[in-house]
Amino acid sequence: MDTTAVSRWHLEGDWFDVCKCTIPCPCSFAQPPTYDDCDGVLLWHIRRGQYGETRLDGLNVAMLGSFKGNVWSGEHTDAYAAVFFDARADDAQRAALQTVFGGQAGGWPARFSSMLGAEMRGMEFADIEVSIADDLSTWGVRVPGRAEARAEALTGPTSSPGARVQVHNLPGAEVGPGQPPATWGAAVSDHADAYGYAWDRSGNSSKLIPFDWSGPD
Repeated sequence: MDTTAVSRWHLEGDWFDVCKCTIPCPCSFAQPPTYDDCDGVLLWHIRRGQYGETRLDGLNVAMLGSFKGNVWSGEHTDAYAAVFFDARADDAQRAALQTVFGGQAGGWPARFSSMLGAEMRGMEFADIEVSIADDLSTWGVRVPGRAEARAEALTGPTSSPGARVQVHNLPGAEVGPGQPPATWGAAVSDHADAYGYAWDRSGNSSKLIPFDWSGPD
């Protein structure tokens, strides 16, 4: 990949998904999905970020995605995606978001994009409403008229009050290697109706993982 014309960039934030798999999603452990195919809602919230001189703090990117088989072993097929970029972004921010998340700016997004090899079903700028509780008790995203997903931190009869179920060093971390632990949750709502994706369900897997990326290396 030629990144000679790409600006230096750095993003810190939180990523989460709500998907079709049962808890915990096997994909995160580099295994095939529960039903051999998976689809879901994915969200990247940029807490602090910069592409060259363009600040990206507070902006969001959402995606609907699907595939069959094991992404991590390279044995998957039928990978598709539809991406929503934050409508609040100005022209410079929009260009930066598309460059980084489209994989043209190197870093982990380029590696993951190449690995997934998804065919794009659509892309648009849209309102993206995100909520992530400070104590990671809940998280959610809403793209009005397109998708909505909310999750609550996973708990059970032997859970310590306020403690979170977390896994370090996931072998299939969607945010890349060397990132903080994943916090596991259960979906309380999961809806999609856009670009050929349509579902309405709850109770399946969700996880939230912070990310810290830079490029174009």
